[in-house]
Amino acid sequence: MGSSQSLKYDSVGVQTLQVEGGLSDLAHWITRTFEFNAAKPQLPLGYFANVLRLTPDLGLAISTDGVGTKLLVAQELEKYDTVGIDCVAMNANDILCVGARPVSLVDYIAVQQADAKFLGELAKGFYEGARLAGINIPGGEVAQVREMLHGARAGYAFDLVGTCVGTVHPERVLVGQDVRPGDVVVGIASSGIHSNGFTLARRVLFNQAGLSVNERIPELARSVGEELLVPTQLYVREVVQMLDEGLALKAMMHVTGDGFLNLTRVEAPVGFVIDKLLDIPAIFSVIQTRGQLDDAEMFRVYNMGVGFCVVVEPKDAARVQAIARAHGKANAVIGYAASDRDRRVWITPRQLVSQAGRFVPARAAAPACPAR
Repeated sequence: MGSSQSLKYDSVGVQTLQVEGGLSDLAHWITRTFEFNAAKPQLPLGYFANVLRLTPDLGLAISTDGVGTKLLVAQELEKYDTVGIDCVAMNANDILCVGARPVSLVDYIAVQQADAKFLGELAKGFYEGARLAGINIPGGEVAQVREMLHGARAGYAFDLVGTCVGTVHPERVLVGQDVRPGDVVVGIASSGIHSNGFTLARRVLFNQAGLSVNERIPELARSVGEELLVPTQLYVREVVQMLDEGLALKAMMHVTGDGFLNLTRVEAPVGFVIDKLLDIPAIFSVIQTRGQLDDAEMFRVYNMGVGFCVVVEPKDAARVQAIARAHGKANAVIGYAASDRDRRVWITPRQLVSQAGRFVPARAAAPACPAR
């Protein structure tokens, strides 16, 4: 693979490690606000969501996220009725990861111009996302900031951000603190690319491969743009059922940017071995082939077919799987937690291991993958 022709996420302007480094000053001041109110955050910055302890029996989970440059594809395709689902999903799925039940979401919509038809289409997506998540949307903000936005279509640039809240008992907050070697990982299927890695996908498909949003190619069952706009999967109904049944969930991870590296966010000092992959949607092979990307880059950037992970003891895996299936979600036991003081993630079907915030060929790293 010629390095002159292949792309990397860093090379298209998304420098995740640099962003992490730039957050230190921001985090310094933000964490100092923790003392301003009696409802103190229970978790450090950087987890999927945080939890405020309102009373001894009530915690408020809170998370905020946007849809990113997927919105540029919506502009090019002139299709706006699904990205609201993405906004809800990116937030509600994160709320689940601390063991909370999503309750409500408010949105911020920044637009070049407040076109009634356009906003109505956006609202349809928010409605459908709220329905699927079982939450309400009690308010939000539409800001007309023409000078600040530049998009794929003149006059139609916009951005979407949501903030979701949920409830959880303060003593039942999950951050993976009880994960032990031998616990298993149930992977639940994604619907496709979801809402991460679009800067790289657009550069590969539209700039490098010369495709258009309306173009059909043999590998996909719909146009390229339609495939990219498939909404982010929501996992609320099945996870809430797992919580309601009192299953001993050890950890949950929303697999977004950084892919399976999200497993390392658990509090317990363990590593993970992914020894089985779910069916990988065709869009990923299209991106990989057209962009001449190696497996390490693909698994660093994308979910690669797994949108959500649930970690449980082996005895509970069958019930987790049955609940997910009952809600129409393909799933499988895809791996296990392993004793590893360096908290690495192995992807054995592709012979990859995590190292310094990315994946590298496992043969270049030691020691070998730990056994189950």
